[in-house]
Formats: sequence, structure tokens, C-alpha cells
Amino acid sequence: MTGGSTTGDDGATAPSAGPQETRAAWPLWEVFVRSSRGLSHVHAGSLHAPDAEMAVRNARDLYTRRNEGVSLWVVPASSIITSDPDAKDRFFESPQGKDYRHATYYTKSEGVKHL
Repeated sequence: MTGGSTTGDDGATAPSAGPQETRAAWPLWEVFVRSSRGLSHVHAGSLHAPDAEMAVRNARDLYTRRNEGVSLWVVPASSIITSDPDAKDRFFESPQGKDYRHATYYTKSEGVKHL
């Protein structure tokens, strides 16, 4: 069976879902790529896929075309809980008098990568 319209019992023709409508019905997946061993996964982008296996395959095709990754994670976007952008000050503002919590007083040693 190919795409097109469907015919009901009364002979009326109902339009079928087009490619855009079908794609929008698929869940959104967030893609994370680890570029090399020892590094963290970094968010690379998003895609729609019907299931996790297809999401990994599509992520491989979209985000690692040039051999830039050694590992892929796909996560359903609905499973990610985020902070409220309007509550930025409350979440990320440094407490008064506790600047020592930030490693701004240290210098990076020579030869140390990825700090």
C-alpha cells in the first residue's frame, strides 16, 4: 500500500497524513555525542524518530557523518527536566560571600588538557 487517501465505508475520501504530519507525531529525541574517549557527551541537536533504535540510527547519520564521535546518546526530550529560564537568578546566582566555591583563583597547569 502506498500513501494517499483512504476511503471510508460511505465512499468518502479522507486525506491521509502527509510526511510532515507523520514526522510531527513522532517523539522528539535529544542527541548527545562524545567526540573522543575521556570527554563528556555534548548536546549535538534534536531529531524526531518513532523509537530509540531509529533515533540512534538517524543521529549517527546526522551528527557523526565525519567520524567526529565515538559514542551517541539519544534521550526522549519528554524525559528531560529543565530549570525555568525566568528563574535564572535564583538558580545560578552565586551566594553572597561564597566566591571561594568558584575555581577562579587557580591557574591551569601546563600540559593539562580538557579542564
